[in-house]
Amino acid sequence: MHILLMGPPGAGKGTQAAKLVEQFHIPHISTGDMFRAAVKNQTELGKRAKVCMDQGKLVPDDVTIGIVRERLAEADCKKGFILDGFPRTVEQAEALENIVAELGLKLTCALNINVPAQELIERAVGRRICKKCGATYHIKFKAPGKAGVCDICGGELYQRADDSEATMKNRLAVYDGQTKPLIEYYKKAGLYKEINGSQPMDKVYSDVVTVLHG
Repeated sequence: MHILLMGPPGAGKGTQAAKLVEQFHIPHISTGDMFRAAVKNQTELGKRAKVCMDQGKLVPDDVTIGIVRERLAEADCKKGFILDGFPRTVEQAEALENIVAELGLKLTCALNINVPAQELIERAVGRRICKKCGATYHIKFKAPGKAGVCDICGGELYQRADDSEATMKNRLAVYDGQTKPLIEYYKKAGLYKEINGSQPMDKVYSDVVTVLHG
């Protein structure tokens, strides 16, 4: 299965990807992981990416596409992969189509875990992390026994800067602007599938598997 995983920040893509990896034994490949591996291995493209990243600039499309091509050509991707964070634009989607064709592979589907923006903001704003052990809580959905204190280690709970309402709204606006054209692109290609990400985690995964087997 060669799956393109889509969904806004906070939709639970990582959780679902981990379950898919466990069940189907295929790699979960995120853009960040690819960049880090290319930089660590000091490939030519990795060196170019590092210069941009060190300067706080976006990595250019030609470098990103080249790194994706290198990663998908590796042996562990032949029987399948879960691609997360790429493509972000129609141009990148067209490049991915060419890469997959060159490698003799075929995308199974573009799977979008859809969650309403207001729900994603509520999830983010209520999230709390333990400074000591990294355990995650939510003031509404998974509150600790004592406010501000980790149940596991007694560490102090805090809210990450990324989990503020303003930051989340900005991230969602950027994602929305990028993703709408991609949804149309994959609908035209007959690959687009949408999952209701507002359901309980296990029900979301059940729906994901049903779609993949369908």
